[in-house]
Parts: sequence; structure tokens; C-alpha cells
Amino acid sequence: MTLDTAGQRFKMGVIIPSPNTTVEYDFTVMRPPGVSFHYGRMLVSQPSAADNQSFEQLVEQVRVTTDTAVREVATTEPDHMVMGMSAETFGGGRAVNDDFVARVSALSGGLSVTTGAGACEEAARILGVKKIALLTPFQPVADEHARAYFTEVGLDVVRVMGLKCSSATAIGKVTEEELRQVLLDLNGSDIDGIVQIGTNLPMLRLADEAERWLDKPVIAINAATLWHALRTCGFADQMQGFGTLLREH
Repeated sequence: MTLDTAGQRFKMGVIIPSPNTTVEYDFTVMRPPGVSFHYGRMLVSQPSAADNQSFEQLVEQVRVTTDTAVREVATTEPDHMVMGMSAETFGGGRAVNDDFVARVSALSGGLSVTTGAGACEEAARILGVKKIALLTPFQPVADEHARAYFTEVGLDVVRVMGLKCSSATAIGKVTEEELRQVLLDLNGSDIDGIVQIGTNLPMLRLADEAERWLDKPVIAINAATLWHALRTCGFADQMQGFGTLLREH
């Protein structure tokens, strides 16, 4: 394990789309003592996501800049790699996610890798969630990719609500008041959990709060991703304020 002053216990490389403002904030808030995060940004020069076509073009921009971002952050000599974007890891099902993990691992010299898709899948299993409502900031094309992924891994996706945010930057501007109403609309006796994807959506603290008034798990992708990364690397840190997953598992 490569230790230095910033990461006395562990160092994680995190790659995120360049317009994303939420992952760094959420990871800073959740940062365990002695763990450091080192970021590489995948350039998105055209952040529009106003319809299916522009959303797919946005994902393609990320796809062609991923290798550079991974190689750059790998120069910090991290101990683990994290993908801080949802859409790329859900599109195409588990096989595409597995291929992405293998690719990032190879580019980073064989490091272990956490993705949002794999993290949410494992979080649902650990929490015993089988019937879910899915919250996304995306356009329908991405919502259907996510539905297909979760269905493939054995979850029953009862309903999906995509916010259809107009751009990558607009996702980070959705308010907690808006999200609170969406969670209430998604809830019902026919589900046993809510899963939120879209790493730029500010859901971290609201998800923890919502678990109390909905009386069921609310999996926020950034919390699930850090939880998965820590557990993959052998760390059992538990934290208050970020949901049942990090508090109890």
C-alpha cells in the first residue's frame, strides 16, 4: 500500500465528468480519517443533456476522455480507483460495467475499481432491497439503461422517475425541496427501497433524512460508491448522517 502525508491510511483515485460539482463535495463530507481522494476530470466541453440525443453525445464525450483522466490520476499512486459517474456504468448491462472495470484497472496498473452501478447493486443486496423505485436526473434513454441493468441483476424496478435535467451542470442545481417531493411521489407500499443514481444530484444528506420518514432504505449513489470502495479495500469505517448503508454495514 502506498502511503503519504495526505492519505496516511489509503488513497483513492476518483474520475468524474468535468461539470460535476457534487462528487467532490460529498466525498469530502464523508471522508474517513486518513483517507484521501485524488481527482481526474473527464472533459465535457458540451454539457447539454436536453434530450436523448444530446444526452448520448454527453456520455460519448466522457467515454473518449476516460483513458486520459485515469492515466492522469494514476500518477498520484492511488490504492483504488472510483468511477464518479453513473450513466457510463449502467449503459449496456453488467457486462459493459465489468468491461469498464477491467479497462480502468488495466489503465491504472491493476488497481481494484468501484463503479456506481456495481456499488448500487451490492448495496441493494446488503440492505435486502428487491423492489425499487429509481430516481435519476437523466433523459429517458438513460433511465431505460438503468432499468435494464437493475432488472438484469435481479431487482424489480417498479417505477422510474427521470428529472430530465437540461445539462450536466443543471443536475447539481436541483434543490432538496424539489427532490423531497420526488421521493414522496416515488414512494409506495409496492416498493421496499428507493435507489438514486446520477452522481451530480445532491442527494447525500436528504437520502439519510428520507429513510426516517419513508421507513425504508434510500440508496444515494455517492454514499453507496464510497461504501463499496471502502469495503472492497478492507475498511469498516461506519458513519452517521449518510444513510443506513454507511451507518450499519
